[in-house]
Amino acid sequence: MILQIANKQSMITHILFPLLTYKLAISNFKMTNETQTVLDNSKTLLELSDNQFQAFLLDGVSRTFALTIPQLPKALFPAVANAYLLCRIVDTIEDEVSLSPEQKHYFCTEFIRVVKTSESAETFALKLAPLLSEQTIPAEHQLIQVIPRVIQITHSFEPIQVKALSECVETMAKGMPIFQAQNLHDGLETLADMNRYCYYVAGCVGEMLAKLFCHYSPEIAEHETELLKLSVSFGQGLQMTNILKDIWDDAQRGVCWLPQDIFTETGFDLKNLTPETNDVAFNEGLSRLISVAQEHLHNALRYTLLIPAHETGIRKFCLWALGMAILTLRKIKSNLQFNRSEQAKITRNSVKATIISTNLAVRSDFLLNVLFNLASRGLTTPDWSYSNK
Repeated sequence: MILQIANKQSMITHILFPLLTYKLAISNFKMTNETQTVLDNSKTLLELSDNQFQAFLLDGVSRTFALTIPQLPKALFPAVANAYLLCRIVDTIEDEVSLSPEQKHYFCTEFIRVVKTSESAETFALKLAPLLSEQTIPAEHQLIQVIPRVIQITHSFEPIQVKALSECVETMAKGMPIFQAQNLHDGLETLADMNRYCYYVAGCVGEMLAKLFCHYSPEIAEHETELLKLSVSFGQGLQMTNILKDIWDDAQRGVCWLPQDIFTETGFDLKNLTPETNDVAFNEGLSRLISVAQEHLHNALRYTLLIPAHETGIRKFCLWALGMAILTLRKIKSNLQFNRSEQAKITRNSVKATIISTNLAVRSDFLLNVLFNLASRGLTTPDWSYSNK
């Protein structure tokens, strides 16, 4: 898969494709001054069309998804953009340092009800918005303020789409607080715990996207059972990549999402983890987690290849994320002693290479397989397998 992927979650020399294509795509990758102006003005924001409204919000809260979601077919963009915004609202609640665990539980429970029924969205926003601290980015403050419009858009979709979105929000909003209530300073106990966390954060989102894709296309729906299974693995691969990249950012907050059982095998105790750690046993455990993540990303490729070749927009949406993840894993694997998240970020040239190569090979299953194999070479750990799967 021509995934010479990029940063936070990052394929191989992507052959040239008109440079204009890249420039047009990358223009969505940076928040423009115009976007920031609109985000600072709720009234102006609410005067936009639904698609413009969601595009501006995406540009503010996620540069990556502001780049990838517009690659989807026009019929899919509204629901997928809305789904991301709903999930980002749950993330904002969970990440807000000023909220107590009880408040987070309350707002998560209330938001599930708001999404399902579309009732009391304005009251919900008015209660939550004043409680957000300065540590929450301005674009997320804005997102919370315009929740009523976001929910209004949610309930403009077909019932099966609304069901997919609300089920995803419910799974995420019920699952994430389980982990937020734990003492995460010394990591999770097992890889199975990490799997569960990744499911609540990303796997359920993968399931929701698979449902939306199947609703969009009867041809895609022929593979629904397998897509739903692989979608969870896809989400886990991306989330594991994020966790590995962000080890040290999380550590500054007193949080560790790594599974202790993986490191117990190598002889390292996560209680001793610091940015100064330069331990062979820790590096070996990290390598093993990279191998696990690579296996999930290989499932992500299998998922993508189940999408018909003519659905290039959906394939690009999947491949760009997959490509960036693989490149990120490569960067970590090449520098297991890294101690700052910035050191694991891929360059814009890597992003550019991912886009160009994906655009070139998007219709060819053969080329995508070759590129994936080349890009992920060296990420697996020979002669090791996880014994407690």
